[in-house]
Amino acid sequence: MTAAELGGRVRGLPGNARGALWIVLGCIMFSGMTAMVKFLGGSFDSFQLAFFRALFGLFAVLPFFLRYGLGVVRTRRLGLQLTRAIGGSFAMLCGFYAITHLPLADAVSISYARALFLIPLAVLFLGEVVRLRRWTATAVGFVGVVIMLRPGGEIAPATFVAVLGAFLVAAITILIKKLSTTERPESLLFYFGAVSSLVALGPALMVWRAPTATELAFLMAIGALGAAGQYFMIRGYRIGETTALLPFDYTRLLFAGAIGYLVFAELPDIWTVSGALIVVAATLYIGVREARLGKRPVLS
Repeated sequence: MTAAELGGRVRGLPGNARGALWIVLGCIMFSGMTAMVKFLGGSFDSFQLAFFRALFGLFAVLPFFLRYGLGVVRTRRLGLQLTRAIGGSFAMLCGFYAITHLPLADAVSISYARALFLIPLAVLFLGEVVRLRRWTATAVGFVGVVIMLRPGGEIAPATFVAVLGAFLVAAITILIKKLSTTERPESLLFYFGAVSSLVALGPALMVWRAPTATELAFLMAIGALGAAGQYFMIRGYRIGETTALLPFDYTRLLFAGAIGYLVFAELPDIWTVSGALIVVAATLYIGVREARLGKRPVLS
C-alpha cells in the first residue's frame, strides 16, 4: 500500500476515528519527550531541561512570522497573556522536576489530576454551575490522587511538585479559555515560548552544564517532540469530539508505564495503579456526563 493510498483511507475515516489517531500520535510524541527528559535528568538539572524545551519550542513558532508577520505578537490582552505564559512556565518546571525525580508512570499519572482541578476553577473564574453528580465524581477523583500519594507512607517532595504542576495546568486551561475569545493560537504559542524561555533561563544558568553535541541533539529532540505533540493534539481535538477522544488521551499512561519498565526498569506499585484507575474513571465519567447533557455550557 502506497502512502497516498494510506492517506486516502485515513481521510475516509469518521472524524472521531481520525481525531483518535492524532491523539494517539500526540501521546506517543509526549511519551517520547518525557522519556528523553527522564534519561537526561541524570546529567542535567530539570531547570536546564525546561529551558531547552522552551527555547526550541519557541523556534518552532518562528515560522509563523513568515506567514503572519508581526500579527503573531499583537494582542489585546497583554497582561493575561503574560500571566498565562508565566503560569505555563512554572507548570513546565514542575512537570520536568517530577519526571526527573519520580518513576515515569507516577509522574504521568499524577499529571492527570489536572482534569479534576478544572471543576472548582471553572466555578470560581468562569461562573459555571456544578451540580451534585459532577462534584461527586470530582471528589472521587481526588481520592484517587490521595491514593497515588501513598497514604500512611513517606511522600517524596517531588510528588507534591507533580500535584502543583497539575493544578497550574488546570489554571492555565482556564486562562486559555478566556484568551481564546480574542487571541489567535499563534499569539498564545509565541508568548508562551518567549516568556517561558526567559523564566527558565535564570534558574538554568545557576545549574548550567554545557551539553555535548549528542546531548544537544537530544535536547533539540525534546523541544521537537513537545511541539509535535501539541500540534497533533490540536489537530485531533479540532477533528473529533472532545468526549469521544478523552479515553485515547489516557494511552499516555500505557506508554509511560511501558517505557518506565523497559527503559528504566521501573514497575508501578499498587498505589499508583489503583489511584490512576480511579482518576481515569472519574474524569471519563465527567466527560460522558457532559456529552449526555448535550454539550451545554452548564456543568452538572
